[in-house]
Parts: sequence; structure tokens; C-alpha cells
Amino acid sequence: MPEIENANKHNRLQKLRAFCHAAQTGSISRAAERLFLSQPSVSQLIKALEEDLGVVLFDRHGPRIQLTTAGETLLATALPLVEGMDHLPDILAARLGEVESGSLSVAAGESTILYLLADFIKRFNDAYPKIMVQIHNVTGRDGLAMVRAGDVDFAVGSMTEIPEDIAYSPVFRYDPMLITPLNHPLAEKKHLRLEDIGPYGLILPPRHLSTWRIVDLVFQQNAVPYHVVLEAGGWEVVKKFVELGLGISIVTSICLTGKEKLAAKPLNQYFPRRNYGVVMLRNKFITPQAAHFLELMDSGFQRKYQHNYNHPHQAAKANAKNPGQIGDLMGHDKSLP
Repeated sequence: MPEIENANKHNRLQKLRAFCHAAQTGSISRAAERLFLSQPSVSQLIKALEEDLGVVLFDRHGPRIQLTTAGETLLATALPLVEGMDHLPDILAARLGEVESGSLSVAAGESTILYLLADFIKRFNDAYPKIMVQIHNVTGRDGLAMVRAGDVDFAVGSMTEIPEDIAYSPVFRYDPMLITPLNHPLAEKKHLRLEDIGPYGLILPPRHLSTWRIVDLVFQQNAVPYHVVLEAGGWEVVKKFVELGLGISIVTSICLTGKEKLAAKPLNQYFPRRNYGVVMLRNKFITPQAAHFLELMDSGFQRKYQHNYNHPHQAAKANAKNPGQIGDLMGHDKSLP
């Protein structure tokens, strides 16, 4: 019947919205909270969508749900459409050259925010003062969860492995550096070797973070003994302790402003460079607000994102070959301090 068919088409967006939120959060109840609906209503919408399409979209294990192959395929198709409809006023304003309001939500680690994003946030705020910017200071695991759940427009950090559903576009590259007090014996040494560094006590972040593993791996591979005199989290803390003469450290150049009372020596011959970039879902709709911020960070971002979206295996392969990929999604939270 034409009337029923038209009604189904009319309600399909509501069903797809319920499906997308459930898929992103992995929970019917959390999808209901987002949509301000009851849990039975969301379940009913998803069941109606499954009947409408003639496929099963979720494997259900009690309160836990997991996308089926058909569900994954539908999410890749439906999510940009649903998000596009939800941001229709912003899209229209952008097409008319009037992106002056709305919101932008970004996830990053503390050091990424302080050393990399702060200047871009200031420039963005100057250009678009009426756009509300939300910066979430989170660890790598939490940041990736926020990206997948659609709680943020994107995250900024570095990645070692790129999941199938994630697009990672490197933007910045930084060098590994040895930092010492100004009067340290290594401060004036022109050609540093690991053997020169080994006898001096290192200040490193806690051993469960990847920096410790990377440093240990490099020294072990080169059969050079070393010792750690202090564990400390966060680059500012590490730099302060080095200034006080409590030890030396290995950091990434992103944290060095040139104003520190420290000597800094590159260690590229032993440690890999490190990339920072934009992390988002491969099928993520990019809002006009996010697009403006991303183009501010990298004028070629849209082109690179589209390439990574269309060729995820090539992007993953390229990043695996890139020696800069030693970090975690949120930067120092799971990598260099």
C-alpha cells in the first residue's frame, strides 16, 4: 500500500538515527539516553528497521549488542547521512558562507593540547568567536572510545596501529631529543652515542607507558646498560626535574619551547621521529565547524582524509613504515611524556 510505504520512508530517518546511536555506543540504553527516548522505543525502532531492510543488524548478548556484517555495512552508509541531516542548518550556513555559530568538540591528551593545539584554538576562536569549542583532555583509550561513540568531531594525537574503522591523517612530525641540565657533561658533546647516555640516570614516565618500553628496547637492541633514577608523568614535570639536576631524559621536540633552562640534543639516529595527526571514523561526517578547524591545522587535510578513507589499507601500510609512529592516540598519555 502506498500510504504504508510512504510512512515507512518517513520514519526511516528516525530508525536509522536510533540504529546509528546504538551502534556507536554499543548499547541500547545509552542510545536511548542520547535520543531522549525510552529503551523499549529504541529497541522497537531498530527491530522495525531490521524488518524494513530484511536483515539482522545486531547480535544480541543480553544487554550487550554487536554489529553484524550487515550492520557494519549499513553503519558506513547511514552514519554520514544521519549526521548530515542532524547538521543540515550548519551545512546550509556553510554553503552560504555564514559559518559563525555551532560547536566543535575535540579529544586530545594534555601535552597535545598544551604544545600543539593551543595556538590553533586561539586562531580558530579569533576567526569564529561564536563557535563553542569543547576540548576533552583524555587518555588514548578514552579518546578513541569518544571518536567511535561520536562524542567528538575528531581526536588529535599519534597512532601506532590503525583500526579498520579509523582514518588517521598525520599532520605534524617531531624529533626525539635528549634533554640535560645546562651544565651537564653531555650538554657540550657534539656526537652523542647511547654509550654516552647509559651511565647517567634517566627520568622516565611510569613503566606501564610506552616510553619506557621504547627506551628499554633501544638500549637493549644496542646492548647498552642504562638505569632509571626517577619516574614522573607529564613533560612539564620531567623538564622541571631535569632542570633541577635530578637526571636526564628522552622526550619529543613538541614539548620544547626554547625557553627552558635545558640543553637539548637530537637522537634521531637511535629513536624514531613521531607523527601527530587527526583521528576520526572513516565514515564520519565532517561538520563545517570541524572542516574549518582542520583546514586551519592542515590546508590539505580534506584531500588526505579522502585518500585515507578510500584507501585504508594503503594508509595503514604507509604509517606502519613511517618511523614516526611510536605513540598512542592521545600522544604522551601512552607514549613519550
